[in-house]
Amino acid sequence: MIAVALVLALLIKTFLVQAFSIPSSSMEDTLRIGDRVLVDKLTPNFGDKPSRGEVVVFHDPSNWLAGEPGEQPSSNPIVRGLQGALSFIGLMPSANEKDLIKRVIAVGGDTVTCQGKGPVYVNGKALNEPYLFPGSTPCGDRNFGPLKVPANSIWVMGDNRQHSADSRYHMGEPGGGAVPDSKVIGRAIAVAWPISHWKTLPVPDTFTSPASVPGPSH
Repeated sequence: MIAVALVLALLIKTFLVQAFSIPSSSMEDTLRIGDRVLVDKLTPNFGDKPSRGEVVVFHDPSNWLAGEPGEQPSSNPIVRGLQGALSFIGLMPSANEKDLIKRVIAVGGDTVTCQGKGPVYVNGKALNEPYLFPGSTPCGDRNFGPLKVPANSIWVMGDNRQHSADSRYHMGEPGGGAVPDSKVIGRAIAVAWPISHWKTLPVPDTFTSPASVPGPSH
């Protein structure tokens, strides 16, 4: 029974849902340092692409995390062993994980821009972004665009714009700051821990309302 349970847990981690830890303030107040989020890995495995407004976890596309330390394992060998076992089956984030989590602002083919105090425009529509960290400005300290997001890629930004080294900071690298869809692990669907922070992570209305962002021009 234990072996079956472990196999099922590994299958769930690999194909369905996995826990990830929030290491920085780049997504505050939506996500706080130390939060554990549950990430849906099923839909990407079936070829579903990221959508605007989703919070996604993705592999480092081009050395974005150079020099950034991962979460440190416990100094207690028993606790460290338990952490390793739980992270192996996906019930706890790995202490060595160095993936990133940001919000999808635009997808392949979209034109995105932000100048001065904002707002961010996607295909000519201004985004209403109530999820921004209090005091943050839409462009942060980095103007950009107008630029067209490459096909099969996403443009990502943190909700705490002044403290998020996101697509804006990597425009001079391959991909022009965009993240290939193939690097996306999955969509963050809920905060699971601590219990006091529990919540789901729906797509904001600015991306889903009847007057939402129009499709990309061709």
